Amino acid sequence: MDVTNRDELVVVGFAVRTTNADELDPDRAKLPVLWQRAGAPGAFAHVPGRADELLYAVLTDYESDHHGAYTQIVGIAVRTVPRLPEGMVAVRVPAARSLKVEARGQMPQAIVDAWQRVWKHTESGGTPARSFATDLEVHHPGGADLYIAV
Repeated sequence: MDVTNRDELVVVGFAVRTTNADELDPDRAKLPVLWQRAGAPGAFAHVPGRADELLYAVLTDYESDHHGAYTQIVGIAVRTVPRLPEGMVAVRVPAARSLKVEARGQMPQAIVDAWQRVWKHTESGGTPARSFATDLEVHHPGGADLYIAV
C-alpha cells in the first residue's frame, strides 16, 4: 500500500446504503444488483459531460468503521454536474491523502481480496490510519485501484 494524494472529482451514478455484514449474505446483499445496473449497456449514455471511460465506486457516509453502514455510489466521473437522470445521484469526492491499493486479477474476487487487505490494515492498527471519510475505487481495463482516505 502506497500513500498518495488523490484529486477531487464528481461522480454521477446509482447509490445504495449497505453494510459489509449484509454483503456476506446473498439474500441481503445490495452491491451485486447495484453493479449489474451500473454495468448495463448504455447505463450512463444519457449523462452529459463524461470525463473519461472509467467506472468509479465511491464509498462514503460511513456510520462508524468497516463494521457500520456506508453508502456506495457506482457511476462515472463528470466535468460538471448535469441535470440528474431519474434514479441517479451526484457526489463530490474531495481531494484526499489516500492509501492506494491495487486490485488485479479475476473480478470480483480481486476487489474482495484488496478490501480484505484494507480491513486487515485497519484492524491491525496499521499506519496511516483510515479516516472513514470517502474512499474511491477506480475501475479500468487492467483491474481497479482503491484509494482509501487516511
